[in-house]
Amino acid sequence: MADSSNPFFAQSTLPYQLPPFAEIRDEHYRPAFERGFEEHLAEIGAITAATDDPTFENTMIPLEKSGQTLQRVAEVFFNKSSADSTDFTNDLEEAMAPLLAAHEDAIKLDSALYMRIKALHDQLATLGLDPESEYLVERYFTEFTLAGAGLGEAEKDKLKAYNQTLSTLTTRFEKNLLAETNDLAVVIDDASELDGLDAGEISAAAEAAKERGLDDKYVISLVLPTGHPYLASLTNRSVRERVMTAERSRGIRGGEDDNRELVLEITRLRAERARLLGFDTHAAYVTADETAKTPDAVASMLGALAPAAARNAALEQADLQAQVTRLEAVDGVGAFDLASWDWAYFTEKVRQAKYAVDTAEMRPYFEAERVLRDGVFFAATKLYGITFAERPDLVAYHPDARVFEVSNEDGSALGLYILDLYTRDSKRGGAWMNPLISQSTLLGNPTVVVNNLNVPKPAASAPTLLTYDETNTLFHEFGHALHGLFAHVTYPKFAGTNVFRDFVEFPSQVNEMWMLWPEILTNYAVHHETGEPMPHELVESLQASSAFNEGFKTSEYLAAALLDQAWHGITADDHVTDVATFEAAALAEAGLDNPAVPTRYSSTYFAHTFSGGYDAGYYSYIWSEVLDADTVEWFKENGGLTRANGDRFRGRLLGVGGSRDPLEAYRDFRGRPAVIGPLLKRRGLDA
Repeated sequence: MADSSNPFFAQSTLPYQLPPFAEIRDEHYRPAFERGFEEHLAEIGAITAATDDPTFENTMIPLEKSGQTLQRVAEVFFNKSSADSTDFTNDLEEAMAPLLAAHEDAIKLDSALYMRIKALHDQLATLGLDPESEYLVERYFTEFTLAGAGLGEAEKDKLKAYNQTLSTLTTRFEKNLLAETNDLAVVIDDASELDGLDAGEISAAAEAAKERGLDDKYVISLVLPTGHPYLASLTNRSVRERVMTAERSRGIRGGEDDNRELVLEITRLRAERARLLGFDTHAAYVTADETAKTPDAVASMLGALAPAAARNAALEQADLQAQVTRLEAVDGVGAFDLASWDWAYFTEKVRQAKYAVDTAEMRPYFEAERVLRDGVFFAATKLYGITFAERPDLVAYHPDARVFEVSNEDGSALGLYILDLYTRDSKRGGAWMNPLISQSTLLGNPTVVVNNLNVPKPAASAPTLLTYDETNTLFHEFGHALHGLFAHVTYPKFAGTNVFRDFVEFPSQVNEMWMLWPEILTNYAVHHETGEPMPHELVESLQASSAFNEGFKTSEYLAAALLDQAWHGITADDHVTDVATFEAAALAEAGLDNPAVPTRYSSTYFAHTFSGGYDAGYYSYIWSEVLDADTVEWFKENGGLTRANGDRFRGRLLGVGGSRDPLEAYRDFRGRPAVIGPLLKRRGLDA
């Protein structure tokens, strides 16, 4: 029997059931997982052992109450393994991956449990359930059916083997990527090579070097996407090339961290599993339970956008090449063709020439604390009436992670919000939201959510100044946090952001609109030294250039989305043997193989699709953006930043969590289905 002092064995007594991080040790995780598995299976066994006819009360209610110990440890562990990994968490995650897959299969492939759910589904119209309870039965039946619960025992055994192997491979992919990202960080010997970066960025590079024991040097840490934000500022072309080369080299250098064989094996096994489950491809399997429904629907949208995006990118490239030519004439530099590592740098030059906009000029006005409190939080207060109070008395999982208590307008408790802003070698790339505790009236649970970003941390005496993109990312990720905080549901299955993958990005994309909303911007965008507000002309010029470089941005995104679809459009009879050849062919077929516009993620560092749960689903960002752009138009048409608008959006969309079909919820909010016109206009694709 495991030690009863294990903090995962009982519900936390801290405010909002915040996990007792000060008490959690490495040795607590494995015993908690083991007990969690055992308890959960026993709870399922009690349901299936019942001799009474299945009812909602004797089947669905205990099913929703089951697995609480496992949920507690899993939420904490996987947040830690992504935000503050160690050799211990890496090893344990790799060991747990097949066990977790086997455990999920033991439940979803349980024939007796499936038959009870099916019996309820067959008589659903006569049960007299409320809409959320009806939808719960529908979702379980659909998910269990797609998971293979109706297969024969031999097929189930094969399916279990696929699932366990895939869980191991995807975990290894993420582990390799983190190692490669750290190993390929660019070491700079002399500060003069960092010309173009501001004092805060140089300070962060010095701190990163110091943490690695490289005194008097500078380290540029890599980011998850291909394009590094420093490429827009670095004047030294050879340094820009080094950064881009490092970004694109991840997972293709040979050795134990090479991800090429993992990509081939993961996609092969996913295709074989899809055939076992009755689908031609993994993409068909995934989209069957999303709002898109079919890969053809995804291909129709992406394929319609790609030619216009590629055309616009080519026009932008011509402008940039002309700027290069002018540079050659003025400064006497040698002639060169615009390369991928030049795009962001010369984009800023052209932006300045055409629109008098330099996004680097905005950085002194984006001091992180003001962006958070007077921008992100202020917008949420104006729109939803909620307020934030920092709780330094509550300990998070890392010293950099800060805890805030969130209250409704009437003072009632809403939940806890944790912000973990800074990058470190132990944190995976990108930005994301995790739940630690998910609200459910059935379980009496409150809400605790975490936002993770990867902002370089300057020296203690220097301010944290965010880039334009980092500021936008903070607003975006906070949109996910609001979705998690506002969802108020009965059943744990529908808590927070537990919605279809191709809908989940919609609320976060909508929240980006407030970053430049005049009332919000003037409240937070002041110079960190002088206190002067950001000049109006800077903002006006930025807005005038809103469609500028959208050809590039749309092309690099679509390239990744179509690459994801290509990998998961292969059948079990296809034999792909070379990652680079397959990737090149997929991009060429889409007309997005411009070397100056690389895909946002190449296959070997495409974490979204090979370890992050967006497999055959990376299209969801632009799919959701149709709803987002249409919603922004609604806000503008209805008075913008008002409490009435906030209450409607919260009540009819964010607040329902996953307890309602998302497109039905959208129609209820908007009064009609979304239309694509606002998206085309936003991205300059409506010509």
